[in-house]
Amino acid sequence: MDSAPGRGDEQVWGFAPVASAGARVLVLGSMPGVASLRQAQYYAHPRNAFWPLAARICGFDPVLDYPGRLRALQACGIALWDVLRACERPGSLDADIRNDTLVPNDFREFLGRHPGIVRVCFNGAKAAAVYRRHVLPGLAGVSLQYVELPSTSPAHAAASFEQKLAAWAPALKSLDE
Repeated sequence: MDSAPGRGDEQVWGFAPVASAGARVLVLGSMPGVASLRQAQYYAHPRNAFWPLAARICGFDPVLDYPGRLRALQACGIALWDVLRACERPGSLDADIRNDTLVPNDFREFLGRHPGIVRVCFNGAKAAAVYRRHVLPGLAGVSLQYVELPSTSPAHAAASFEQKLAAWAPALKSLDE
C-alpha cells in the first residue's frame, strides 16, 4: 500500500471508483468535499451542479436516489473517480489541499481493468493540474483524450449552469453518437 499523507487532522480519503465494464468516459474530480465525504456520495453538496448536468445530458431524473443516479450514469458509459486517493485538506476547497500530502489513485491499474475508457474529463482545474503532474508521467504509452471542464462545485460561480452545460454536454455524450 502507498504511504499515507502526513498525520494532520485534516487527512481525507476518497471513494472507490464507480465504473461499469462498458465505461468509455471517466470524470475525475480532485477529492470529495466535506458534504460528499459525510454522505459517502460523489457530488453530494446540494448546490453542486454535477448531478443536474449529468441528468440533463444523459436523460435521467436528477432526483433519483443515489444508486439510481449511479446506474443511470453507468448506463451512459460514464465512470466517476477522483485523482487523489488521499490528501490533507481543511474544509472542501481545492485551493486548501496541501500539495505535500497528495496520494494519487492507481490509474494504470484502473485503466487496465477498464480498457474501453478513451476520454478523461476533469471536473475543474485542480483535478487536471494534479493529474498532469502526479499521474500522467506514470501513464507513458496510454493514449487518452483529455478534456478540462469548468468545476461543478458551488464555489465555482463564475460560470452559469447553462455555460457549464454547454461545456459538459459534448464531453459526456457517448463517443458512438
